[in-house]
Amino acid sequence: MIGYIGKRMIAIIPIVFIATLVTFALIHISPVDPAEAYLTAAHIYPTPELLAQKRHEFGLDQPLLTQYGHTIQKIAKLDFGTSYLTNKPVWDEVKLRLPATAELAFWSMLLSALVSIPLGILAAVYKNSWIDMVSRAISYFGASIPQFWLGYLLIFFFSVKLDWLPVEGRGSWENLVLPTITLSLILIAIYTRLLRSSVLEQLRETYVQYARTRGIRERVIMLKHVLKIAISPLITGMGMSMGKLLTGTIIVEQVFSWPGFGRYFVDAIFNRDIPVIQCYVFLAACLFIVCNLLVDLVQLVMDPRISAKGRAEH
Repeated sequence: MIGYIGKRMIAIIPIVFIATLVTFALIHISPVDPAEAYLTAAHIYPTPELLAQKRHEFGLDQPLLTQYGHTIQKIAKLDFGTSYLTNKPVWDEVKLRLPATAELAFWSMLLSALVSIPLGILAAVYKNSWIDMVSRAISYFGASIPQFWLGYLLIFFFSVKLDWLPVEGRGSWENLVLPTITLSLILIAIYTRLLRSSVLEQLRETYVQYARTRGIRERVIMLKHVLKIAISPLITGMGMSMGKLLTGTIIVEQVFSWPGFGRYFVDAIFNRDIPVIQCYVFLAACLFIVCNLLVDLVQLVMDPRISAKGRAEH
């Protein structure tokens, strides 16, 4: 197992390197001139002299290989430069906003798991019953409704009409309720259907039929054998969703004015704040890599045969 983990850790290095290369290339092939974007954000008219001065300050007049080398050195020190808009270090501002996004992602994932896991299992065990019909209705509704529309709908009923919950902001549990529900609904829809299908597939396997003929109780079969295998696709899905939540809660953060990382990124796009955009793309790649690694490790703990397969393939 330690060898498998070591190989996965080493495999991360070239992926991160490629992420930095792609980010650097995207910035340089885009039509936006970083020097002009900086002067525009600072409300300074971009004369040719000022543009040349800023390009020299940013090192844009140096060869691309030299620029990329400097970029790698700065990223290794978590130095993403200074925001054009706020004139503050990007990493310091990201550190202030990431906890807000992580908080929202954590509660959304927890709520999704608490609802979808029992609902998916019950829908499979009591197939075609009223429980299964309820789970289907929730899944269809959650998968089809746009998140921004659901967010505004919840604000209209629970904040404007009933005055139960705040419309926007962060600070108390009441601020968390509406954005958490907005983010969780689509996850509940996906996880419930995923787990239902996986459990039904396992229940048709021969080992389940054999266990039944031996007189083993259904509860024992489900908890000790079926769920151990059936939950594997769900863990993969949750890992991917966590990466997405940590980087892609942009719409929900905008709707509820949540001071998170995604909203910071949107403001950077509108203001062509290139250092922030560069930082976001790099961190998004890293967060997805880490989430994938955690998923693999969890599955490895649950099923050590994965490690054996990995050794056999190599």
